[in-house]
Amino acid sequence: MEERIEFPDDSIAITILYDNNLYDHELKTAWGFSCLVKLPYKTILFDTGGDSSILLSNMAKLDVDPQEVNAVFLSHIHGDHIGGLAGFLKRNNKVTVYLPKSFPQSIKAEIRSFSAKIEEVDRPKKLFENVYTTGELGTGIIEQAFIIKTPQGLLVITGCAHPGVLTVIQKAMEITGDKVYLLLGGFHLMGASFPRIESIIKEVLRLGVKKVGPCHCTGDEAKEIFKGQYGSHYLACGVGRKILIHRACYQK
Repeated sequence: MEERIEFPDDSIAITILYDNNLYDHELKTAWGFSCLVKLPYKTILFDTGGDSSILLSNMAKLDVDPQEVNAVFLSHIHGDHIGGLAGFLKRNNKVTVYLPKSFPQSIKAEIRSFSAKIEEVDRPKKLFENVYTTGELGTGIIEQAFIIKTPQGLLVITGCAHPGVLTVIQKAMEITGDKVYLLLGGFHLMGASFPRIESIIKEVLRLGVKKVGPCHCTGDEAKEIFKGQYGSHYLACGVGRKILIHRACYQK
């Protein structure tokens, strides 16, 4: 297992740019998900929500310049996660778009029409220093998740976790050999039965996930159960939520 490298400026910043859950009342909510991940050496846009006008408006209100983004990471094919991409690329085409290899050629051609670069992902791989993709997961809706190694453990971001949130956690641990410090994003539990939700949360705890930030398609019932189980280690998430992860501490 490779040695962890501490981040030189002491922090990673995550900002939720697009979500159907409200956090900052100055921002617009809509069904979908996107967040900005700022590392000391690179800025990554994870998914683009469903509408570029909402995405770009929220970015402007949060003082996020599209030009500062170096890479775009697309979790899966659904429109509420890639619908804002074309509008974003009109503002910044000097990015590499990391997408599942199974994406249709029509979408890849559209991205190339903006002169943006594409990197197709099928297997787990290291993308940048301390940053990995799970590779394509699932047999129905194919999805990749985003992994960052930190001194506290893994930060794992999911779009919808269609292959199953437990599958995502287990794959991240398998790739890196580390446990998950923070699991953030859509957990795809909306409409799931109470026993199923309880069973999944019990397994998430057993796997050693220290903190959770469920949003988007997790569902209100599942979020409440996560909150009850995780207490102070539960992060209420929604559009505008900012999270800082430091080398030696966690700050809300």
